[in-house]
Amino acid sequence: MTGIGNALLDIIARDTTDAYRTLGLVKASMTLIDEDQLDTFYQAMGPTIEMSGGSVANSIAGIAALGGTCGYIGKVADDEFGERFAHDLRTMGVELDLATAAADEGATGRCHVFITPDAQRTMATYLGASNQLRVDDISERLIERSEITYVEGYLYDLAPAKSAIRKVVNFAHQHDSMVALSLSDMFCVQRHRRDFLDLVTSDVDVLLANESEILALFELPRLELAFRALDELGLLAVVTRGPLGADVLTSSGVVSVPASEVDEVVDQNGAGDLFASGFLYGLALGADPVEAAELGSLCAGEIIRHLGARPESDLESLAIGVGLL
Repeated sequence: MTGIGNALLDIIARDTTDAYRTLGLVKASMTLIDEDQLDTFYQAMGPTIEMSGGSVANSIAGIAALGGTCGYIGKVADDEFGERFAHDLRTMGVELDLATAAADEGATGRCHVFITPDAQRTMATYLGASNQLRVDDISERLIERSEITYVEGYLYDLAPAKSAIRKVVNFAHQHDSMVALSLSDMFCVQRHRRDFLDLVTSDVDVLLANESEILALFELPRLELAFRALDELGLLAVVTRGPLGADVLTSSGVVSVPASEVDEVVDQNGAGDLFASGFLYGLALGADPVEAAELGSLCAGEIIRHLGARPESDLESLAIGVGLL
């Protein structure tokens, strides 16, 4: 499997003083910031954990942790943050096809993640080089070997990346690779609703979203109406619903898969990304969509037990232990 997304270094901190509010952020959402704001946000965070991130990069790292063979396409700058991003994924066994940004394309992207005591994540993201992915940066090298090509919706925030996504989708179709799309964020959906609808209608085989994202996509008030619209498009779709688990649209209707039970939720950062790891890896191995969602639930349940979007347990062993691999 190959993922394409915003290559971001995650900078994670526990926020016990509501620093996110002082910085003008909306709780539990993602806000885009500019390069000249980086020092302000970084200095407000206190002690941090830093690791490779970005939604699809998190998912690809999760697949590697499950024992999968996977690759990642993205763009970084020639700086210490870009080196850290690449090193982190390589050490997990991910094959990289990273473009290097020109001097005028910004620094390596980074995401400042504020984790409040209620386990909510509030993010301030500098896209920088990550969102300067261009058509010329894309090759077929990883896509032609992939069962699934996974596209991150966040990439739509700059025009060059839109053209790059079109090239990726075309490559995927040429090589019989399924195209999976993450809607990424409700505000991202609102910014690019028409583009997403066009992509979903004509080019996407598997759609991953949470409840607010899917309702925003179709501008509908209730989830059952959104599933009706998805059914008409003939898509395989899964909608994550936090502690309510996930709803999977199958050929025989909607099936609810419960969330994994956890004693304490420490950090919701990466829950949806790791759900995608299990769900897509399950599909790539030939599991039916409900079984794949159960594997996704297991992965999401592990990640919310601790800080950061990298597993601390052996995901592959966990999945084997409960008969999901």
